[in-house]
Amino acid sequence: MPAHALKRSTLLTVCACVLIAQSMVAAINLLIPQLGSSALHPSHTEILWTVDAYVIVFAGLLIPAGALGDRHGRKGALLAGLGLFAAGAATSALASTPALLIAGRGVSGAGAALITPATMSILVHLAGPERRAQAMASWTLAIGLGGLAGNLGGGLVGQFLSWRALFWAMVPLAALLAAAVSLTTPRTARATAGSPDPMGTLLLTAGLVAVLFGIIEGPGHGWTSPRILSAFGAGLLLTALFTAHALRSRAPLFDPRVFRSGPLRATTLGLATGFFGLFALFYVNSQYLQEVKGFAPAVTGVAIVPLIVGMALVPKFAARWSARPRPVVGSGLALIGLGLVAASTADAATPYPLWACWLLVISAGMGLAMPALTLGVVVSLPPHQAGLGSGLGTAAREIGAALGVAVAGTTLAGHTGFATGMGPALRTVGLTVLVATAIVVTGLCGSGRATGARSSAPSRPAVAPAPAPTRKPAA
Repeated sequence: MPAHALKRSTLLTVCACVLIAQSMVAAINLLIPQLGSSALHPSHTEILWTVDAYVIVFAGLLIPAGALGDRHGRKGALLAGLGLFAAGAATSALASTPALLIAGRGVSGAGAALITPATMSILVHLAGPERRAQAMASWTLAIGLGGLAGNLGGGLVGQFLSWRALFWAMVPLAALLAAAVSLTTPRTARATAGSPDPMGTLLLTAGLVAVLFGIIEGPGHGWTSPRILSAFGAGLLLTALFTAHALRSRAPLFDPRVFRSGPLRATTLGLATGFFGLFALFYVNSQYLQEVKGFAPAVTGVAIVPLIVGMALVPKFAARWSARPRPVVGSGLALIGLGLVAASTADAATPYPLWACWLLVISAGMGLAMPALTLGVVVSLPPHQAGLGSGLGTAAREIGAALGVAVAGTTLAGHTGFATGMGPALRTVGLTVLVATAIVVTGLCGSGRATGARSSAPSRPAVAPAPAPTRKPAA
């Protein structure tokens, strides 16, 4: 596929798809008070699962969904994902019980897992090497804007409409995007690979879900509770079994030996670190502005808009420096950590313009670091595995986001009130980001000498090619 195959209409369409998928991670948080008092009468645990079901299914299925799109057609995976996303939203909108609401959120999460890696993989194939950095900057911007759109949309719905309106709005929007994908997005060549490795998919997905369950539910149940320790133990065991299976399989879901690459490990950790800080901020921001500053839900959603500025403007410059990932990534992640530490000094007397300045610092860090990190994961794997690379990178983002919320929530729970716990929570997250930044920069030492991790990747391909000589049609 020639480089000029990436048209502006295609870029806008696939970025809109990933923006919508990401927005539903954050939007539900601002509707928790309305859900709690709704006719469904959900318990505290059911509200938690309404929030978490989307994230757990989304993150747990990302890696196999990316591999599935590479092998069986990326455009088809994107369209199927939009269909599942809409079906889940309709189920949630029609829900008469908390269980149906939770089930709908899970189905939408499965759709998002198909959408996100397919969109990146399509861009990688259509952009070509010379435009890949710019395409990844646009895709990364869409991810960040999705979180902001979720906060803004959730706040407006919580202020003026019923919570069901949020889910109903997603149904025609997904249908409109599916029509746009059909008209603007060409098919790309499938990866020549064998079977989809159902055993590996089952083991890896179950392991990720168990770990995510432990991270998300840890603050509520206690990190040393039998339920949480069992979840982490099961996650580690299932991941170990997946690794053993993949090393023996002739056609694994992916070869775990790709993580011998220091740059790949570093970029994956960097993505997790950035979203660890960003979603901890999202978690604290909504409560700070509503409980401490007294903002209404709609105003709270609007008040985080300064994060758009850095994420919208800085990636355009960061793409030009993609050949020098260490200073770009190090500076960006450091700005996130320093911005969080600065925000930890806020209290009821802090004027909003000063709070907005700290948001701008964090957004500039995200805009600087995320495109280079996203591109680093992409170039660490062969082009035909771009969907798998997107799955790995986005799984790192979602796990980082879940950890950010968990760490902030746990720190807050250790204090008598939000006002006293907010400072320690943001300082803990900010200092953790700064420590992780040093590790990431150290791991990127070799990335400037070769194209990502390909120089140090294992000789065995990350996904074994199919033994049959026949070629699959484009998908």
